[in-house]
Amino acid sequence: MHPIAPVRPRIDRGLARRLDRLALRAHAFHRWAHHPLCLEYESEVVRLGRRFRLCRGCAAAALGCLSGLAGGLALPVLPVSGVLALAGLGVLSALLALGRPRRPKILTRGLPAALPAFLLIQALRGGGPIRWSVAAGMGTALLGLVVAYRRRGPDRTPCATCPEFMAGGTCRGFREIHTRERAFARLAARWFRPADPVR
Repeated sequence: MHPIAPVRPRIDRGLARRLDRLALRAHAFHRWAHHPLCLEYESEVVRLGRRFRLCRGCAAAALGCLSGLAGGLALPVLPVSGVLALAGLGVLSALLALGRPRRPKILTRGLPAALPAFLLIQALRGGGPIRWSVAAGMGTALLGLVVAYRRRGPDRTPCATCPEFMAGGTCRGFREIHTRERAFARLAARWFRPADPVR
């Protein structure tokens, strides 16, 4: 090693795996919440059990996708006219999903996920250039919708009207997360033992 190269401590692989598992458990309750955990965002999350939170929009999208796949398998293959009608409905639902006004998540997340999944299964079962074209177009539109939604970013309107917004300090929406992080750091510090430096 070069004489001026930094000396890096070595962490035992077993300890590193224990720390990874501890971090995963410590933050599992909010990993899929995607929103602050305060009352202002209560309508954006679903509570499962006493602590676990799940993003309502992501849950609706997952449910819509599973419903579309199941419906595509269970229902008879649609005629081409029905496929085209559903494609038009898919375009309308995509426009609803991008709108800022609050609408039910089943319309803005569930329906845009269900229709492409349904049409994809229908195309696989029925075949034909029109069905394949519609399924490919809906898949491309869904991908574009995801990219546009991520670029738009989350709706932080509740934060703008929160009395803590200008007060500084730890937002109560993240207080539980910070508490869990401090507990993780304390336990990890007890586990960690400096190892011999890399030579």
